[in-house]
Amino acid sequence: MTAVPAADEDHRALFGQSTAVFAALAGPDHLVETANPAFFTAIGAEGATTGVALAGLTGPEHIDRLDQVFRTGEPQTARDVRVAMGAGPQAREAFFDFTYEPRRAAAGTVLGTHLIGVETTQVRHAQQLMSEHRALLEQIARQAPLTEVLDGMARCIEKLAPHEVLVSVLLADPDGRHLRHGAAPSLPDFYNQAIDGIATGDGVGSCGTAAHRRAPVIVTDIATDPFWTDFLDLAGRAGLAACWSTPILARDGGLLGTFAMYHRTPRVPQDADLALARVFAGTAALAIERHHDEQARRAAEARARSAHDDLAKVLAAERELRAEAEQRAAAAAELAARMRTAAAVQATVPHPDRCQLGGTAGCTAPAEIKIADSWGDAAWGCSAHVEEAIINVRSVFIASAELGGLAAYLSR
Repeated sequence: MTAVPAADEDHRALFGQSTAVFAALAGPDHLVETANPAFFTAIGAEGATTGVALAGLTGPEHIDRLDQVFRTGEPQTARDVRVAMGAGPQAREAFFDFTYEPRRAAAGTVLGTHLIGVETTQVRHAQQLMSEHRALLEQIARQAPLTEVLDGMARCIEKLAPHEVLVSVLLADPDGRHLRHGAAPSLPDFYNQAIDGIATGDGVGSCGTAAHRRAPVIVTDIATDPFWTDFLDLAGRAGLAACWSTPILARDGGLLGTFAMYHRTPRVPQDADLALARVFAGTAALAIERHHDEQARRAAEARARSAHDDLAKVLAAERELRAEAEQRAAAAAELAARMRTAAAVQATVPHPDRCQLGGTAGCTAPAEIKIADSWGDAAWGCSAHVEEAIINVRSVFIASAELGGLAAYLSR
């Protein structure tokens, strides 16, 4: 036998089987001759017996239609009739499609009526759930902000749940050691602030424990549960009496956060409650993982842009250095050419044998070029010391009228 996927099992638990009600009614007073137990539950007369008039058990909307069917012999239908089923904590809103048909004798005389109803609550909830779920998936697909998706999801569940529920989503830190506020539109602000940053660990409330165990934690009565010992006052001020928490896990099993359903009174979850939690915990996981992927993509793009900018700066600096080096090479070549020309011109001019620019250590190289400065000082030096002096002393120049030196400047 082929195994049923877990998601299908959850949908089956959520939508369940529709309730069918039936009653055979006699005469114009619509006396109940026979009926199934679901009939008495649906009309708010649980525990009632046959032999009573329907008018004493239900509202006028049924009686008016039954009167018309009995009088005319024509069947009637009513769609999406709202019915309050049960009482007290188990009370719930339900919807039915009703059919009212005549009961006839062999001669065709109308003896009474049949009332048949099929509950459509699950169909309505299924339509609402699928519509809301589709809207959430569309938000995730268009990369809506995570807070917007989670807030919308929480409100959706609170609207769809048959009993009052307060939804909270906490997001795990990257190290998985703490949980941060994600969404909780119906919980008090002071409560959300108090649990923002709560540690994960065994016995740390419902959510901290679920995150630590990577498994659902069902606390049906906060007042008596040891997991809530340190949070009793906080829960009491927030009016919370039960908390069912489901871990939100990534595809690789990593912790993404927790999904919690709070209640005002102590409550034991039904299969439909747990299925609803699993369905939306999976939706939250999809949203959070998509958010993390988008954050990682943007971070990678930012790093790439930064690396590109750094490379552009390096290349610009390299171009500047190359240009400077080329300028220095051109200046050095020009200076070398000038010095060769000066040495050739000054070779016949009387000059000392040795370089005079060697400082205190002296220089034994032959003197080749005469240089001067703007103060009128002059000296002969070897090519190496002359080049060094021209480069390092701004006012020094080759003392040659032919080369445009100081004499040329003075006789301009």
